[in-house]
Amino acid sequence: MKSTDFKFSVPKSLIAQHLKVPRDECKLLLVNRKTKELETKKFKDVIDYMDEGDCLVLNDSKVFAARLHGTKEKTNAKIEVFLLRQLSQDDNIWDVLVDPARKVRIGNRIFITKNLYCEVIDNTTSRGRIVRFNYKGDFQKYIDKLGKTPLPPYIRREPTEADKDNYQTVYAENTGSVAAPTAGLHFTKELLRRIEKKGINIVPITLHIGLGTFRPIEVEDLTKHRMDSEYFEIPDYTAEAVNTAIENRKKIIAVGTSVARVLEANTTAGRFIRSGKGWTDKFIYPPQALKVVDKFITNFHHPQSTMIMLVCAFADKELVLKAYKKAVKEKYRFYSYGDAMMII
Repeated sequence: MKSTDFKFSVPKSLIAQHLKVPRDECKLLLVNRKTKELETKKFKDVIDYMDEGDCLVLNDSKVFAARLHGTKEKTNAKIEVFLLRQLSQDDNIWDVLVDPARKVRIGNRIFITKNLYCEVIDNTTSRGRIVRFNYKGDFQKYIDKLGKTPLPPYIRREPTEADKDNYQTVYAENTGSVAAPTAGLHFTKELLRRIEKKGINIVPITLHIGLGTFRPIEVEDLTKHRMDSEYFEIPDYTAEAVNTAIENRKKIIAVGTSVARVLEANTTAGRFIRSGKGWTDKFIYPPQALKVVDKFITNFHHPQSTMIMLVCAFADKELVLKAYKKAVKEKYRFYSYGDAMMII
């Protein structure tokens, strides 16, 4: 497979700029792998394709307000500091992106407020820097107060107060992502209650999504692409629930590519999964097949992205691309705040 095998066009007018409200009223494109049928539904109809004893797996990672804005010491040049991940809690050292990068060098200080600043201590990539903040207390409070919601760049507007809730799943629990696990944005608490009442076991994993998930693939040969590592956790009770469903020949329903990656990265030889925590750089693309996931809920993704490649590893690539053509023709909404797809 080559990266250009996953090339297609998405009109800019179809890139969603706001979340659909109510969340579960957005469109759902139902893709049947056996019959090859494509049907338009509402997202709340996902419950019709789950049965008692099935296991619905969610990513409970919570997005934090990763965009900080400050000024460079002495010059007062405006600098954006995009927090990626904390490298040391004791010393408050972070891996960040800065913009404009050409103005930020080792030794520079960037003031977020009069008393809060970060000092650049190393370079990582063209825009990447390692910085140390001068605050040693509960830094998350500062982030929540001063940071902005890290909306993707294709959402062509400034984040609002509404985005703080909208760019977050209703079940978000563990803080650590700089991008939302967007397949889960469509669930409401009421829909989850209905699913649970039907006898479906709802369990979480955690994958803290970094920008590496969305990094463009710059090689034609997919075997040469390397994913950035992202931190994950699979609780014991989640592994037990998934494995019990597998033993009972029930279906495992993954919500999002992040869930699929974590489950597949922790699969044993017998198709069961292991609990635990760690880092994964799992990259799934055709002709690889998913061993654990039986049904898949996902959003509409960028052309030539790692996410669309994972979707095509789960379902036939030609069927997936056919579904995308239908979505464009019928004006589905694309990307993070867009509509959804369920593959059965």
